[in-house]
Amino acid sequence: MREGRRQAVAARGIGRMDKRFVYPFFGIHMLMFGLSGFFMAYSSSRPDLLFIYMHGGIAIVVYLAFYLAIFGRDEVKWMLINAALGILGIYSQVGWLLARFGKRIDDYPWYVHVTPFLYYMLYTFLLRQFLIDVTRSRDNPARRALVNNAYVAVSLLVYLGTLWRLRPG
Repeated sequence: MREGRRQAVAARGIGRMDKRFVYPFFGIHMLMFGLSGFFMAYSSSRPDLLFIYMHGGIAIVVYLAFYLAIFGRDEVKWMLINAALGILGIYSQVGWLLARFGKRIDDYPWYVHVTPFLYYMLYTFLLRQFLIDVTRSRDNPARRALVNNAYVAVSLLVYLGTLWRLRPG
């Protein structure tokens, strides 16, 4: 393979994999691993933190390798942008989930949140990729910009609304 083509494939990802397989498979698979990481991290009888990091860490590295191969470097870069936005979202959504179990996010030290936060980042990345494909925006820059902006705006509304509802008092 020529070097230019190799770089283009690395930057863009395979991109031709049947998304009817990718999204359901990774969505369900990651949901199962993410839920197990969530319940292990926040359980009253939680396993050793090293086990949680190993269990989640191995899966997260594997997911990242698949994401790079399927979606490409440019999209994984967007995942990191998503992660920056996601700090607010993660805090609000994990807080909301914990509230369903009568717990608060502040009841746990920061390092307990690492694995659930990383799963949340991976899951929201998958959601954005799904939206790009379902709106047929991947190869349409104008539509893609609209989808990206709408995604950020709706995410902020959901996250800020959740934080507002969870505020004390």
